[in-house]
Amino acid sequence: MSFLEVRDLCLDVGGFELDRIGLKAEKGDYLTLIGPTGSGKSLLLETIIGFYGPEKGRIILEGKDITDLPPDMRQISIVYQDHMLFPHMNVFENIAYAIRKKLRDKKQIEAEVSQIAGVLGIGELLYRKPATLSGGEKQRAAIARSLIVRPKLLLLDEPFSALDARTKEKLRKMLKKAISEYSTTVLHVTHDFEDVWALANRVVVLRKGKVMQSGDPESVFRRPSPDFVAEFLGTNVLKGKVKALEGKLTVIEAEGLKIYSSDPAEPGEEVAVSIRPEEVILARGVMESSARNTLKGKVSGVFKKEHLVVVEMDMGHAEIKVVVTPTSCEMLGLEPGREIYAVFKASNARIIR
Repeated sequence: MSFLEVRDLCLDVGGFELDRIGLKAEKGDYLTLIGPTGSGKSLLLETIIGFYGPEKGRIILEGKDITDLPPDMRQISIVYQDHMLFPHMNVFENIAYAIRKKLRDKKQIEAEVSQIAGVLGIGELLYRKPATLSGGEKQRAAIARSLIVRPKLLLLDEPFSALDARTKEKLRKMLKKAISEYSTTVLHVTHDFEDVWALANRVVVLRKGKVMQSGDPESVFRRPSPDFVAEFLGTNVLKGKVKALEGKLTVIEAEGLKIYSSDPAEPGEEVAVSIRPEEVILARGVMESSARNTLKGKVSGVFKKEHLVVVEMDMGHAEIKVVVTPTSCEMLGLEPGREIYAVFKASNARIIR
């Protein structure tokens, strides 16, 4: 039996629903939940912690059915985007509040607070009020308050979404260290794929209250389900047919393009090919490299996305998206109408079925 098992969970709350949700997590897993707004991610967390009772299904934690237990009996903590610190208490009092029912000895409480504050880098902030803290400092205090009780399960509901990119990166590193030291299993709702790559060993994609795909980040992002999941993750998916085998490579004709893949398939088989935008290199001309695929196309659009640039290209009968840095975009002179070559390895053209 897994550490956490959610079995056929069903619930409908004001237009948000869970439709026979099933997922598992092993002890020590860091599982991220991703999906469009309204897909039921936050509702799932709040049902697991006990804020809502499911209409159907069970929640099993460490072999014990906790479906009908009140939230304070489940040994689960939750952190939201807006941190929810008590404004009239300083950071020390906020963190200590969580364990005062469990511990009475002041020195022991001080030791516990000092330990978690040190791990999260807020030792110097303990006697400041929340109003004087930055967004990242507030979230570290909120995470400290949730971890100090040593929960069996920590739920995070978009805790980094209001923070800038640099603060997010710093907080991810601190959170990873804290999770390791406190041996906590985590379910983390996020819209930021960087959270998935930096923190998670498992990822679940939700849509309209249903699990669409789950697995490790590498397999889900590089081998997404061909339709909704691929589109949501921003993966290029080209549908075609296997034409031949050349040595250890599979030759696929897909939407007017000849693509080489290192994944096995049989001639005549209809397949889809997944190509991540960040795994494609752009060049002005044919370049010498070990990459087996060099395809010519024309830029149809260029737009910024956070600190990167997304380039849309017409190639064959398909539109391909590629992610580059602003410097590369400028050096290559990328603009609509420019002819350009897309280069990628056969190992990065993943066959999905």
